[in-house]
Order: sequence, then structure tokens, then C-alpha cells
Amino acid sequence: MKLRTATKELILDRPHVMGILNTTPDSFSDGGSYTTLENVVIRAKQMIDAGVSFIDIGGESTRPGAPEVTLEEELHRVIPAIKAIREFNQDVWISVDTSKAEVMRQSIEAGADLINDVRSLQEPGALEVAAKANVPVCIMHMKGQPKTMQINPEYDNVQLEVETFLLDKLAICEKAGITRENIILDPGFGFGKSLEHNYHLLAHLEKLHRFGLPILAGMSRKSMVFKLLDKKPAECMVASVACATIAAMKGAQIIRVHDVEETLDAMKVIRAMNESS
Repeated sequence: MKLRTATKELILDRPHVMGILNTTPDSFSDGGSYTTLENVVIRAKQMIDAGVSFIDIGGESTRPGAPEVTLEEELHRVIPAIKAIREFNQDVWISVDTSKAEVMRQSIEAGADLINDVRSLQEPGALEVAAKANVPVCIMHMKGQPKTMQINPEYDNVQLEVETFLLDKLAICEKAGITRENIILDPGFGFGKSLEHNYHLLAHLEKLHRFGLPILAGMSRKSMVFKLLDKKPAECMVASVACATIAAMKGAQIIRVHDVEETLDAMKVIRAMNESS
């Protein structure tokens, strides 16, 4: 299994780490930490030196209750960050975490390699931009919208509903001209799901392999961790790495995290175990 762009190829023969770099003032865990280009570059270099395969740049918080950000503000936060990283490194995969078509378009022009959209290309023009860009895209399950998604989410069968949603979005993407090999699937941990829903999806994550597509898992410092432990998000590094390890052992190819160095250590252990089996 591989990811490809016009200039890159990544073999997904092991779990790859995607480092989170939010250029927002209000993200739930690291909001305000990377609002200057200087801090963006410092953190990006740290993650690259540690060994990440991806850096995921986001300019709009999708935490529960987060306010919407204007197009102009999101572009201001995201595009300079992408350009700054590209100036010193051409090899790392840059992912843009956005739902806006124009942010996607300008991000790809600035050097981004992957579109990571929590709304699964449902916003106006997003499908068309993604198809034209011909880069990998991650589609994610979310029930509701960020402002309201955690208000008593209910499912008859969370596993079935997530799989049905992803199957429907796959068909829509392919109809729009996005090739199947360019699609990554994300079950959407923490997006319109209770603790029980999240841990059920983690326990059965391997079922998503029936699609034959890469799986991205993002649980780092989310409510499924900090509410379970009754701690602040920043205090949940160990539990977040535990979730990442479980996801990787269940075959997730991309693990999206805040705690890059610690997660990479865990991935090395998994790789050593797999190579010796």
C-alpha cells in the first residue's frame, strides 16, 4: 500500500507518525503555541528530526464548541506556515487540516501534499478541488458539526454507521474523480462520539481494513483520554501513546499525535516486534 503525489511516494509498510501543528489560538491542547512562524519552524524541525513522516497543519480548531474561522483568517494562519516548512524541507509530507476548498487549493499550491478534512469534502467546492489536485485525501466520520457534535451523540450501531458513512463518502469521492488509491479513512475518534463509542471503535479498528485503504487514527489528548482519566489534555501523554500503540497494532498506517517523540519510540517497539515474528 502506497501514497503518491506527483513528486512523492510513501510506502505504508509500517505505522507512520503524523505530527500535529495547530496554528490556532484556541485548539484544545496546543492552542496558541504555534501562532508565529518562528515557533512553527522550530516545532516542525523538531518533529522532522525526530522522524515524523507527516506534519498536519491546521488553522481552525475543530474542538467541541469551537467558533468558525473566516476564510481570510484561516489562509493567514496556514499558508505562511506551509511555505515556511517547505523552504527548509522538501521531503516531509505536509497535510493541511481544513474543510474549505480555497484553503485546500492554496495549500496545495504552497506545497502541501495531503488534504485532511474532518467534514469529508462536504463543503462547497471541496470535492472539485481535491479531484483536480490529485493528492491523497483523508475522509473522516463525524456526526453533526464541531459546535454541537458532543451533545449526547447517539447510535444504534456505531461501527455500522461509521462504516456505512465511509462507504458512502468513498462512492461520492470516486464519482467526483478522486481515485480510490488517493483516499485515506479516519473513523473520527472524538467527533460526535461518547467514551463508549470511541473505545468500541478502537477495539474493532481492524474491521476498517475491509475497505483495503490506509487508516488514519487520531486520539491524541482527546476527550476519550482526558475524560476517562479526569486529567487535562496536556497531562495525557502516556495514555495517548497507549491509544496510538493499540491503533498501530490493529494495523492503522498513520497515527496523528501531539507527542511525536514518545509515539515514535512506541512505533519502533512495534516495528521491532513485527520484524522478529
